[in-house]
Amino acid sequence: MRVLGIDPGLEATGYGILEGDKEGVTLVEAGVIHTEGKAPLEGRLSEIAGEMAGILAQFNPDAVAIEDLYSHYAHPKTAIIMAHARGIVFLKAAEAGAPVYQYAATRIKKSLTGNGRASKHQIQMMIKSTLCLKAIPEPPDVADALATALCHYRAVEKREVVAG
Repeated sequence: MRVLGIDPGLEATGYGILEGDKEGVTLVEAGVIHTEGKAPLEGRLSEIAGEMAGILAQFNPDAVAIEDLYSHYAHPKTAIIMAHARGIVFLKAAEAGAPVYQYAATRIKKSLTGNGRASKHQIQMMIKSTLCLKAIPEPPDVADALATALCHYRAVEKREVVAG
């Protein structure tokens, strides 16, 4: 099974492709889609869309795992910005025929570290250890995307997967 994990953001969208079976999970590709901060919103979304389409076409994942939308009362604009990037991911996944699975940030962290409030550094260290990497994945957006993909694998193993 091949899973594309996504950490959506307007400035930086992290992605990671993992492939696995009963024997284990291996890293296929990971990176970040960066957009120009001063570019108009529609241009930035178009850039994310183009990159996502390319990633989906090149790696043909069986599933896309993405962090669920959340909002903190002190930062509502962050949720709105994240929602724009998420919408592009959902659209491109649908066009590619890849089902999308959403996971709460706390569930992703807990599935990897046992702690739903784990720090970015703890996530990076667990990704390094779990995937036997030589260095921690940088930037944290990449580690978050890989953690999301790993969370999906673990949910599939436990038969806890719910589409959409």
